[in-house]
Amino acid sequence: MIKYLYPDGTHCYRALHTAHAVFYAEDGTLTARAQKPDGSGLYEFEITGFELLQLGVRYD
Repeated sequence: MIKYLYPDGTHCYRALHTAHAVFYAEDGTLTARAQKPDGSGLYEFEITGFELLQLGVRYD
């Protein structure tokens, strides 16, 4: 799993196989590209960071 951290202090979890890229956009913001939940394509969103989570570990 991957945990994306958003600029507003919230976060979300996504399956690792849906992550496509993490990069700095032209305006300098850290951006993630991931597969849409319905599988119809990719979308981009601003993040402040991300964590790769280990299988079988419980995170709070």
